[in-house]
Amino acid sequence: MTHDHLDTPVRAASRPFGRVLTAMVTPFTTDGALDLDGAARLADHLVTEQGNDALVVNGTTGESPTTTDAEKERLIRTVVETVGERARVVAGVGTNDTRHTVELAAAAEKAGAHGLLVVTPYYNKPPQAGLLRHFTEVADSSGLPVMLYDIPHRAGVPIETETLVRLAEHGRIVAVKDAKGDLTATSWVTSRTELAYYSGDDASTLPALSVGCVGVVGTSTHFSGVDTKRMIEAYDAGDMATALALHRRLLPLFTGIFRTQGTILVKAGLNASKLPAGPVRSPLVDATEDQLAQLRADCAAAGLPLPE
Repeated sequence: MTHDHLDTPVRAASRPFGRVLTAMVTPFTTDGALDLDGAARLADHLVTEQGNDALVVNGTTGESPTTTDAEKERLIRTVVETVGERARVVAGVGTNDTRHTVELAAAAEKAGAHGLLVVTPYYNKPPQAGLLRHFTEVADSSGLPVMLYDIPHRAGVPIETETLVRLAEHGRIVAVKDAKGDLTATSWVTSRTELAYYSGDDASTLPALSVGCVGVVGTSTHFSGVDTKRMIEAYDAGDMATALALHRRLLPLFTGIFRTQGTILVKAGLNASKLPAGPVRSPLVDATEDQLAQLRADCAAAGLPLPE
């Protein structure tokens, strides 16, 4: 008795946005204004020095709840002008208002973005039929490829498997940022669709690759982009020992960056590294000295010490 189907390798999903994307923080000046020069320098650093294939701007890590629509558009234009020929620029446009999301998607496309990140509508907890209509209307309204962002612990509602399977039928819905924390659900979707799955949790990247994910939309990748890409490339090459060793070494930073809200610690680390970041906007608060000291310890444990 033969099992020929077991000898046929599973076709890897495409990588429409590469392997490593960073959800980039939005630099502000000391008085809290948008720092476009800093954004350009940070974007260049993330692509040139940290090896990012794409950048997500105007995501939650980019403090999208506290930036205006005009600031969002200016930020996209700046990042596209700076790195758009070397990396993809994905614009976060998700809100809990379909009309507003469609407006942001149109502005992002006009500003030169290469793709859209659309989060599950949050707080108002729509039913699955509402999610299906929301995401479909956004994808219908734009010519850009769409990455869905499934993060039930923030949005209050998951994108269920059957909803994702139906959404995968849309020609422009091509990817998912998966922060659901349910690899069984992820497995079902990756087995039934051609959606490109990106881990939305840094520490889950290696396990997620084993069930069909293709990369990560990271936060710690502001500092660990090169080694995170090495980990994914090692996995792709079948070098599991190297991939696991890198996962274990980076684990203190993968998890430590979320000891408090990720934006707070990323900005603290970037400021300590003399890279553009600046303060956070209220209601976030800047990192304390103790939090920065712990971040230093986590970075050192991951083999990526911050400058003193």
